[in-house]
Amino acid sequence: MKEEKRIKIYADENINIAIVEGLKRRGVESWSALEKGKRGLSDEEQLSYALKERVTIFTHDDDFLSMAMDSGIEHYGIIYVHQQHLSIGECIRRLKAIVETTSSEEMHNRIMFL
Repeated sequence: MKEEKRIKIYADENINIAIVEGLKRRGVESWSALEKGKRGLSDEEQLSYALKERVTIFTHDDDFLSMAMDSGIEHYGIIYVHQQHLSIGECIRRLKAIVETTSSEEMHNRIMFL
C-alpha cells in the first residue's frame, strides 16, 4: 500500500498515551487529543476535527459508535476497543496491523472493533 494512503490514528483523550507513543515508535503516524490541544472537546467536535484532518479515531468511548451509527455522520473511521479488553502492547500490535492492511479510503465511514 502506498504510504500516502495509510490510515493516521487520532487517539481521543481517554486513550493511554503509551499506545500513541508505541505506534509512533513503530512508524505509524499517530497523535493524541492531548498533543493537539483537543482535550475537553465534545465527541461531536472530536469527530469534526478527525474528519477535517482525515484521520481515524481510536477510542474507548462507545458514544462515538452511537453517534456514527445513529446519525450517519461522516467520518474517516472509528476503531473501538473496550478499556479493559486488551493490553497496551496488544492494542499497538493490532492497530499497526490495521494501518498496514487497510487504506484510508477503506476506513471512510467504517467502524472497527479491536
